[in-house]
Amino acid sequence: MEARILNQSEEHLWAAFVEKHPQGNIHQTPEWGHFRGHVPGNDKHWIIVLEEKAAGQTQIIAGTLLIRQSLPRGYSWLYAPRGPLLNYEDFGSTQMQMSILMDTIKELARKEKAIFFRVDPLIQVESQSPISFPHFRQNIHGSQPDHTLLLDLTPSEDDILKQMKPKGRYNIKLAEKKGVTIRKSTDVADFYKILSETTSRDGFHGHNQKFYQNMLDSLGKNASLYLAEFEGQVIAGCLNTFYKNTATYYYGASSNEHRNVMAPYLLHWHAIVEAKAKGYNFYDFFGIAPENAVNHAWAGVTEFKKKFGGIEVSYQKPQEFIFKKALYYLYRTYKKVR
Repeated sequence: MEARILNQSEEHLWAAFVEKHPQGNIHQTPEWGHFRGHVPGNDKHWIIVLEEKAAGQTQIIAGTLLIRQSLPRGYSWLYAPRGPLLNYEDFGSTQMQMSILMDTIKELARKEKAIFFRVDPLIQVESQSPISFPHFRQNIHGSQPDHTLLLDLTPSEDDILKQMKPKGRYNIKLAEKKGVTIRKSTDVADFYKILSETTSRDGFHGHNQKFYQNMLDSLGKNASLYLAEFEGQVIAGCLNTFYKNTATYYYGASSNEHRNVMAPYLLHWHAIVEAKAKGYNFYDFFGIAPENAVNHAWAGVTEFKKKFGGIEVSYQKPQEFIFKKALYYLYRTYKKVR
């Protein structure tokens, strides 16, 4: 068993492996790597695989998409988004595969002046014993939400509505009655306009317009932009991803105008119905605050998301391998006070 870095012409091999892996997810796809490659500061990515021969055939048995995150003065940190994809069913295999991957990752870290390496595999706390990698430290603050809301799409539409909070059902019907309409778009200009209103109103930072357009374009069939209109004006939108059995609400925005027509509720109901019709089993609201976490980063949107019902799911905390200890703790201090 050995590790190697795939070239671009071999990315389809990794794509097929991600599709079949139990923890395979959109953040580990080649398309995600190309999308992030358009983001300032994410100028490089690699796909590192472990291969073995069986019956005369060489096959991928583990690996990860690895993204370089730039830091000042030529430094960086490395990230395996929702990875690596290993054999998590056998503890011995998990540790052995990670050890072999780390040999190649350490080589890249030296070349890229990386101060640490972060992993956050898609492993639910409720379904599996915690995975702890040797010489990694846990970090409570990561790049992905560690608590989210999953809506089961396998029941009938009527049953999905019944399990919602009464106010959620009411607001969907209200938006329909008021004449809100939903359409898809491949141009993020209208979405970005109302997103700017949202970030200003709710006090958080978004990305530039090119970021969202690149996401939509790079992910292709795995992403859709939904827009809600009222009286000819776009007043809400959401950018969703689609992969394997899950549709995910990734980014959302709503205008300061016409908030009384409850457009976001119909917007998501439309996305939910469409995802169900296409055969997806879950609608992931991509981050809510845990119970009683008042000052949590997701606290402001949690009440809205919970009106759609669903079940709460938690994922393991991210883990980090430190290459340059002094710079690492300087970076952590900066992120804490920022």
